[in-house]
Amino acid sequence: MLTNEEQPVKTAVSWKDLSHHSVHALLKDKGSLLLGRILILSGLVFAFALFLPWRQTIPGKGSVTALRPQDRPQTIQNQIGGRIERWAVTEGQEVKKGDTILVLSETSQSYFDPNLPLRLEEQLLAKRSGESAAQQKMNATEEQIKALNYGLTYQLESAQNKVIQAQNLVKSDSAEVIAIMSFFETSEKRLKRYEEGYQDGLFSLTDIETRRLNLQNDRAKVVSAENKLLNSRQALSNAHIELNNIRAKYNESLAKAQSDLSSAFSSRASVQGDIAKLRNEISNIDIRRGLYIVRAPQDGYIVKTFKAGIGENMKEGESVATLQPKTPLLAIELYVNAMDVPLILPESDVRIQFDGWPSIQFSGWPSVAVGTFAGKVSVIDKVSSTNGQFRILIRPTDPVPKGDEPWPAQLNLGSGAYGRIILNKVPLWYEIWRQLNGFPPSLEREPKEDRKK
Repeated sequence: MLTNEEQPVKTAVSWKDLSHHSVHALLKDKGSLLLGRILILSGLVFAFALFLPWRQTIPGKGSVTALRPQDRPQTIQNQIGGRIERWAVTEGQEVKKGDTILVLSETSQSYFDPNLPLRLEEQLLAKRSGESAAQQKMNATEEQIKALNYGLTYQLESAQNKVIQAQNLVKSDSAEVIAIMSFFETSEKRLKRYEEGYQDGLFSLTDIETRRLNLQNDRAKVVSAENKLLNSRQALSNAHIELNNIRAKYNESLAKAQSDLSSAFSSRASVQGDIAKLRNEISNIDIRRGLYIVRAPQDGYIVKTFKAGIGENMKEGESVATLQPKTPLLAIELYVNAMDVPLILPESDVRIQFDGWPSIQFSGWPSVAVGTFAGKVSVIDKVSSTNGQFRILIRPTDPVPKGDEPWPAQLNLGSGAYGRIILNKVPLWYEIWRQLNGFPPSLEREPKEDRKK
């Protein structure tokens, strides 16, 4: 039921005619014209906004880390196995380089003897005596070889003289044999002539017998001279044999002396090796006893200990505690998509926001961002990480840009961070079109390496 204000009487209206009566109540006069103007104005504003400059950025998430490897958290390890005797630090405590972290005691049976270095020094002294004896033997053998050389020289000279004498004697006896043979041949010819003269009656039988007797004597002289020559030649052969025998005996004596010298050399080398080994052992023991105390490698804070209690055994190379360096050079470890990596250059500007520091990040207008911090791209990994993204290291901008603040001093390694790597300006319509199509930022608008830093 509706009440007609112009008519004091209430009239009944059908529900089918309600739309005609309600239209006049909902829309005033010229309402459609106002709505059209609002839509046109909104369209103009939107069209104008499409041509506003938009700063392209590459987003990335990551955490706070250290730029240098030596500034990142590290584990402190013991270099030798042992038993925990005393803890010198607590978790969260600040330590200086060289401060005691942990004190160990020996667990290896090879090093239980407290006088072990003294025992090794005694062994070293004995080995040095053996080295001295080997050196003396070498010196004596070398002197023996020199004496053999001198003796050989004299004996060879004597033997060679005997050979020369024998050669001269052979020559003399050979000449004598030749002379006696010539005389013997002359005697034979004379006897033949005498025998012919005897037949002719020129000589008597006594003369013939005398000549025959002389010929026998000459024949005996020939045999004697030949025997003498044979003896001389035998003496020459004996002289040569004696000379060779002297050389053989010398070579045998020299070989034995050289063998003794080689044995002395070998003995000295072996002793020297044992001495070097003992020295190494002594040095290792001195160093090992210095490793009973585990010390801090650099200034920092003890974050966490991995062992507890007193008397617990530890293996060699086992982690003792985690140390956070005191003054690390902070950086941001961002991960970006592989599609965007070719557009990022070293020294590119980055706007960063940290967990715990409220900020308002405007993607396209970084100049109006609130609570963000400035950074520079320092390292771009050449290979992707396990998640398929590439790691980018961001360092603080130095000097701090005007109007910005330095990175908070309260930042801790591992805190979350979000950053946008800033590229060039493009129209807003291009960015909307790029985002709708899923394209990367334009390669034509890649930041230049020669741009001002």
